[in-house]
Amino acid sequence: MRDSVAPVLLFACGNPSRGDDALGPALIQGIRESGDRGLDGIEFQTDYQFQIEHALDLQGREQVLFVDASVSASEPFEYTRLVAIQDCSYTTHSVSPATVLHIYKEVTRDHPPPAYLLSIRGYEFGLGQPISARARDNLAASILFVDKLLANREDCYWLDATLSAQVINSR
Repeated sequence: MRDSVAPVLLFACGNPSRGDDALGPALIQGIRESGDRGLDGIEFQTDYQFQIEHALDLQGREQVLFVDASVSASEPFEYTRLVAIQDCSYTTHSVSPATVLHIYKEVTRDHPPPAYLLSIRGYEFGLGQPISARARDNLAASILFVDKLLANREDCYWLDATLSAQVINSR
């Protein structure tokens, strides 16, 4: 394990060259640029996709937020608590966040930190396209939501926020 890790990991995946697939990295950029609050204790990480080796990035964390674009999420986003599950993705070149947690559990023989998934609704994923206007609206709502999470880093607040997200999506 590394000597010093930030207690919160905000981990986004997506390809900036594929339209709305860039929503995850764009959220991290937006969080860094938004707000007056300090970002101490938060580590930001991006990659094109979640992979097996990312399980080790969870070591020493108190909370993890995975962020990804989704073609099927409700607008503007879905926010859920994750459970460590070995799904079929472990046999592919990328894995689901739940499988990253499962791999962490298998490798470390310890429970993974509390982890959540923010799935931002996207629409256009073509190569060379910018983020679509509708997805930008969803991104803006997601940034506001994550800012609130980062302002209160108690796990019970993050868990309660899953209910708030359901209210947002029912409008």
